[in-house]
Amino acid sequence: MVDNNSPHDDAVFKAADTSDNSQQAFDSKAFLSRLTRRPGVYQMYNSKEELLYVGKAKNLKNRVSSYFRSTGLNVKTQALVSHIADIQITVTNSETEALLLEQNLIKENRPPYNILLRDDKSYPYIFVSDTQKYPAVRFHRGAKRAKGKYFGPFPSSGAVRESLAILQKVFQIRQCEESFFKNRSRPCLQHQIKRCTAPCVGLISPEAYQGDIRRASMFLEGKSTAIMDELAVLMEEASMALKFEDAAHFRDQISSLQKVQEQQYVSGTSGDADVIGCAIKPGGVCLHMLFVRCGRIIGSKVHHPKVSVEDTESDLLSAFIAQWYLGAGREIPDSVITSFPLDDKDCLEEALAERRGKKVAVVERVRAEKAGWQRLAQTNAEQHLQSYLASKQNIYNRFLALQEAMQLDDVPRRLECFDISHSSGEATVASCVVFDHNGPLKSDYRHFNITDITGGDDYAAMHQALTRRYTRLRKGEGKLPDILLIDGGKGQVSQAVDVLSELQIEGVLIVGVAKGSDRRAGLETLVMAETNTEITLRGDSSALHLIQHIRDEAHRFAITGHRARRAKARKTSPLEGIAGVGAKRRRELLKHFGGIQSIEKASIEEIAKVSSISRKIAEDIYAALHPDP
Repeated sequence: MVDNNSPHDDAVFKAADTSDNSQQAFDSKAFLSRLTRRPGVYQMYNSKEELLYVGKAKNLKNRVSSYFRSTGLNVKTQALVSHIADIQITVTNSETEALLLEQNLIKENRPPYNILLRDDKSYPYIFVSDTQKYPAVRFHRGAKRAKGKYFGPFPSSGAVRESLAILQKVFQIRQCEESFFKNRSRPCLQHQIKRCTAPCVGLISPEAYQGDIRRASMFLEGKSTAIMDELAVLMEEASMALKFEDAAHFRDQISSLQKVQEQQYVSGTSGDADVIGCAIKPGGVCLHMLFVRCGRIIGSKVHHPKVSVEDTESDLLSAFIAQWYLGAGREIPDSVITSFPLDDKDCLEEALAERRGKKVAVVERVRAEKAGWQRLAQTNAEQHLQSYLASKQNIYNRFLALQEAMQLDDVPRRLECFDISHSSGEATVASCVVFDHNGPLKSDYRHFNITDITGGDDYAAMHQALTRRYTRLRKGEGKLPDILLIDGGKGQVSQAVDVLSELQIEGVLIVGVAKGSDRRAGLETLVMAETNTEITLRGDSSALHLIQHIRDEAHRFAITGHRARRAKARKTSPLEGIAGVGAKRRRELLKHFGGIQSIEKASIEEIAKVSSISRKIAEDIYAALHPDP
């Protein structure tokens, strides 16, 4: 153990050796007697040395002592304390340092008693390049490497597409890919329906196009009023110069912007903020976030995190804000408005400001339109929680019905379902979706790109997907399901039986979901691998509804993966990878022949007629496009 008076700023100490903790209770009294009062992080472990919970404290002795008081603990905290076999302490210089360290540990280890967010993906942006004469306005997600302006973040891809549609309609800015833009010889359909000014063929000057880009950027910054004032001046100038078509164009833009403003659900004058409402009831919690940018609500997001030992709105909001902004590197707004006061508000503000590089306000006392946002977020949190709890109870009732229908001793806790998707054997993808008592567990969904099989062989595809999935689980990289559902009949079920037998996995009930004679929903037959029998459930059975739900979700997820893989393959030109054929020569070939199909039909002599293609390169191209059978 490190002495509490150690001169080191960061120190770690551990309770007495716990090699036989499974045989004795944790001696909290002895541990607390030597615990420091400095700020830091504590990590609680069970007898198997599995991390249960990570917490931070301004005063470690006071905070950790609160877990071992004789009264006043909620059920979740009592359950946590009953499993503690060891506690590790890391002392830090300040509570802010402790908060940052806590979030790093939670992100890395995902302890079961901490709040765990299922949504860890980055948020989308709208990107406008500043290095091109005719830049496009595009959807962007991921690292910001390209030079230009990034507008956002937006709460969802749908919100981005809605904004892009407005920009396309009002300002007629192109959104096409560079390869499409550079190879146009005439305007595309977007120009014909007045969604693009056709810069690809020079129907608009670079100066005029840059003006549209500038006004589109102003719109994304919330400066709609300034844009309309500017357009009004331009309209008047065009009218005075007898340029009536230009004046009509500016008039139409003003009209469109007015309609957009009228359609805004909530709008204000200025300010960026995230507004968080919080509702807690027995059985679940809900956090509802409103994203406000430039005084305008651009979207919202609902969270139902797995709640830990935090049992008050203040504690829950503090834990959520820390993990949301500090654990995933998300963009931090000027202010975070909460529906309840936070005890560690100062610490959160300091940590958020340090991460952002600018001051951040965490507030709950707000006025005027901000108070309206706050009420809206809280109302939505309460309503979503009510709907969520009703849905959650309905899902659990379906699990109970499944237990009864299959005559199981216990209620199943975890279901997995597999499906296969391909187009005539092309780009075969298998999906695995997971349901628990909360419904779809999307963080555990998986796609498997199937390779090295005969195209269209669904049995081989299923065998490969199951082998890859359960080999990993056999190694301890996840949880085994109670029931494994296979979208298919006896042939597909036999693949599952063979795989689990080869991997020596027992205790998993394998069930095939075979479509009825006329393939209508409600007439499915369940193929029970264990008894080699078939059962049919009534069309109004809750158990059947659960099976249909997970089967349809597996089907949807498989199709999504297949389409993405197929689209990626088709975007890759057969000309890529041929030695000596770079981007310039590919463009010249496509321009000369009009498409890859014509190149494939061309002879070596015809290919060599392209100015930059020598006879040797033409032979290489022909050989690459016509491999020996």
